[in-house]
Parts: sequence; structure tokens; C-alpha cells
Amino acid sequence: MQVPFLDLKRTHKLIQSELESTFTRVLEGSYFLHGEDVSSFEKAFGKEHEYAHCVSTGNCTDALQLTLQAIGIGSGDEVIVPAMTWITDAEVVSNLGATPIFVDVNASGLIDVNLLEGKLTPKTRAIIPVHLYGQMAEMETIMAFAKKHDLFVIEDCAQATFAQHQSKKAGTWGHAAVFSFYPTKNLGALGDAGCMLTQDADLAAKVRKLANHGAADKHSHEMPGSNSRMDTLQAAVLNLKLPYLEKWNEERREIATHYNEAFADLPISLPKMESDNIHTFHVYQVQTDRRDDLKAFLRDRGVQTQIHYPKAIPFTKAYSSLAYQAEDLPEAYRVQGQTISLPLFPGMTNTEKQYVIQSVREFFKK
Repeated sequence: MQVPFLDLKRTHKLIQSELESTFTRVLEGSYFLHGEDVSSFEKAFGKEHEYAHCVSTGNCTDALQLTLQAIGIGSGDEVIVPAMTWITDAEVVSNLGATPIFVDVNASGLIDVNLLEGKLTPKTRAIIPVHLYGQMAEMETIMAFAKKHDLFVIEDCAQATFAQHQSKKAGTWGHAAVFSFYPTKNLGALGDAGCMLTQDADLAAKVRKLANHGAADKHSHEMPGSNSRMDTLQAAVLNLKLPYLEKWNEERREIATHYNEAFADLPISLPKMESDNIHTFHVYQVQTDRRDDLKAFLRDRGVQTQIHYPKAIPFTKAYSSLAYQAEDLPEAYRVQGQTISLPLFPGMTNTEKQYVIQSVREFFKK
């Protein structure tokens, strides 16, 4: 039997007739950039978060870099980021001439808030908490830390759209938040797309200008900017998918619960659920010191898996010059060698779930 890690074809088949109608409408309208679909998505996504300003961008990386640029991050500044996340959170800091300061993670893979004070220097300007795998970081503590030290907080919600802590959604805690709509995300477009949320009208206006060659209107360039736009088709697809997201997230949670119950007696670490959190399970990630053997065993049985992530950012070649050692970030170092993500997606059949469970359990009988 073959079990894919993710099956977008199956997910899209659930809404195929609506997708086809959307394609036809966009094609016949021949308005492929800007327009009503983009503005309506910005309004709808902002409304879902009860936030006044949503600025769409070409992708989440752009949204994060433009937001940092808008608040003046540059040479000589330091920005706190978790060691275990996608490289975007560090590279955008580097691209602006600033320095990413890596903080180790906790058992959930989230930034360890107990280590923040030790990373603070007079150069620290901002912090980027990442809601990794679909679970929120400890935002109450992070916001208190930021307020105490006058730091700007940008939430990275790329993997956690509609995740919650104490009934408050990811993206509504910090001064700004960025989201990814990459096709594999829980709310995915059919290409690259992203956005930034904030309650700060001036910040939103500046990010919007920076994303449009530094101009509020065509030819009225106020500053050097870049070109980062969500196209009409992506916005139209996101408008279509948005009402389905909570249903799809709930389906992910049900599959994760099924896995948790089935694996409870095995010698593996299951996803740690932080108190008062609603997880979106962008990925279902477990940890075992037999990770590579498990991955190979599942591959031979037709079960696709992925690793999020094989190297924590400080241990990649890109940041080797910073000379981080395992003892500097022991939890991130441990997790990178033990983490493995199992298949989980809306539309996954009970037969597929049972086969994954059976296969994992069979491995640990060896």
C-alpha cells in the first residue's frame, strides 16, 4: 500500500467544481494582478483575526522581510529567532544586514522563553516567535518580555493559521504577524502567496509601499522598495478555501488524536501540547532516536514521511561562520536528529491511517 505524506490532488477534488468556476472567472476577467479578489481576501483574512490591516505579498518570506525593513531593522541590529524553524526567519534578518540571535527550543520545538533574557543585548531590536508545526509559542511570556525591553514582535504564523491560545488566534498577539499560503500549508494557494497582519495603520501602509516599489500609487515612489504581490488567481483560490479551513484543521486534529492514542505506549515522543492551545497540526511530528531506521522502514512499506528539519538553522552551512556547537543549543541539536513527520492531511482515509499506525507499531516490535 502507498500512503502519501500529503495529497493536494485529493483535497482539491473536494472543491473541484468551485475551483474550476474560479479559474474560468479569473481567466475571463483577465485581471491577473491587484483587483477585487486580492482586496476581498485581505478584508476577509483580516476580519477572521479581527485585525484592521492585512497586506498581501508574494510569499511569507517577503512579508517578514518587508515588515522588518519597515520598522528599520538593519546593520548593527540583532533579532531573536528560534534555532529550530525554516531558514526564512534567520535569512531575512541577515538580508537586511542585521544579526539573527538563536535561542534554543523546548520539548515542543518552540522557542524556549526561559532563555530569552540571556540572549538580550543593547543591540536587540525585535523577536520572531515561530508557531512551529501548527502550535503557538508562549506568547504571553514573550509579549511581557518584549514590553519590558521595548522589542518589536513579529509572529511567524506560516504553519499555524487559526491556531489558538486561550481562544486568541495566532497572529493577534504581536505587533505584527506574517502568514504563508504556500500550496502545502493548511490554507494553501496554487503557488506562492503570503501576507502581513497588524493593527498599526502606519506600519501597514509602509509595508504596502515597500512591496510596491516604494510607492502608494503608480509612479509615486517614496523609497526604494521591491516587487511582492499576491496575484489574482492565488487570492481567488484563497477566498474559496478560507471557509473550509476550520473544517480541514479539525480533520487534522482528529487524525492527530487517533495517532496519539495508537502510539501512546511506544518509545517515541509524541507532539507536546502546550496548555490552553488549539493545534492546527500542519505536520504531525514525533521524535525517536531511531529516526533514520524508522524512515527507511516506512519508505519500504510505502509510507511517505518528511523531516522538519534535518538541521537546525545555526548548524547549516549558511550560518557555520557563527560557530554554534551542540552544547550551545542542545535541544535543537537533539531534535534535528530525532524528528520525523508522518502522513496527515484532509481526506486521508481510515485505511491509510490504520496502515500508518500498523507500520509504525510493527517497526517498534523489532
